[in-house]
Amino acid sequence: MSFSPDDPAESPKPADAEPVWGRAPSPVQAERSSADAGGHSDTAFALAASHSSDGPPAELLPAAPADSRSNDPAWTGWDVLRLVFLTIVALFVGVFTVLLIARWRFYPHTALAEIARVPLVVIAGQSLAYLLILAYMYVLVTRERRRPDFLAAIHWNWPSNIAVYVFAGFVLSLALQALAHFLPIPKELPIDSFFRTPAEAWALSILSITLAPLMEELFFRGFLYPVLARSLGLPFAVFLTALAFAALHGAQLMFSWGPVLVIFLVGIVLTMVRARQNSVAATVLIHMAYNGTISVAMFAATDGFKHLEKLNQ
Repeated sequence: MSFSPDDPAESPKPADAEPVWGRAPSPVQAERSSADAGGHSDTAFALAASHSSDGPPAELLPAAPADSRSNDPAWTGWDVLRLVFLTIVALFVGVFTVLLIARWRFYPHTALAEIARVPLVVIAGQSLAYLLILAYMYVLVTRERRRPDFLAAIHWNWPSNIAVYVFAGFVLSLALQALAHFLPIPKELPIDSFFRTPAEAWALSILSITLAPLMEELFFRGFLYPVLARSLGLPFAVFLTALAFAALHGAQLMFSWGPVLVIFLVGIVLTMVRARQNSVAATVLIHMAYNGTISVAMFAATDGFKHLEKLNQ
C-alpha cells in the first residue's frame, strides 16, 4: 500500500489497524515478547518515513535487516530427527567409554556384557551422553542456525516466581502417585534393578533430579514441541510431545499401560505449561520437583536407602 504525505486519506494506519506482515502470526510466532512487537513497529515507522518528500527515495535507503526470529523455531523437524539419531549415538559412545574405563579400573577380568549390566556404569554412561548431546544442541542453535543467544532461542525464560513451579511439581507428583494406586502397576519393573544398592539408588536419584529432567525438557519442550506447534497446531503438538515423552520411558516400565499413562499425563502437564508460559525453565523446575518428590519419598521409605528391600513391599 503506497501513500503520500499530501493525501491525508492515504496516511499510515495505526499499528493495530493492520499487521505489519499482512498475515496472522503462527502459534509459535505468537510467543514473541512485547519488546519484539515494539521492534516491528519501529520498522514500520521507518518504512513510512522513507516515503516522505524530505528524505531520499526508499530505493536508495539501506534495506532493513530481516528479523531472524520470524522463523521461530530456527530449527526444523529434520534437525529434531538428527538430534534423536545423535542421542542414540551419544548413548552408545558414552556407555561404551565408561565400560572401557570400568573394565580397566574395576573389572579387569569381567566380560563387557556383564559390566554393561552394572547400574552405576549405565548411569555414568548416560550422564556422559547427556553432556555430549547438550554440547551439540548448543552448536546446532548458535552455529548451524546462527542464533547466538541459545537460551532465548529455546525460550528458556526464567519464571519470576520459581517457588510456584517447584510447588506445582510437588503437587503433580503426589496427585499422580495417588492415581497410580488405582492403576495396574507391575510389582517388578526394569527400573527397579537400579535400586539394588544404596550407591545405585543415590546415583539414579541425583541423575533424576538434575541432568535427566534438564535434557528431557530441552529436547521435548525446547526442540520438539515448537516444531510440532508450527506444523500441526497447539492441540496436536501437546498430545504428540507428551506421547513421545511417555514412549521414551516405556522400556523402563515394560510398556505397562498403567505407569506409561502416568508418564503421559506428566508430559501433557509439562507441555501445556510450556505452551502457556512460553518457558522451558518452568517445565524444568516442575520436572525436577516431580522427580525429587518421588526420590525423597523413596529415601524416607527405605531409611535413607539403607533398606531398599522395602520398595518391593
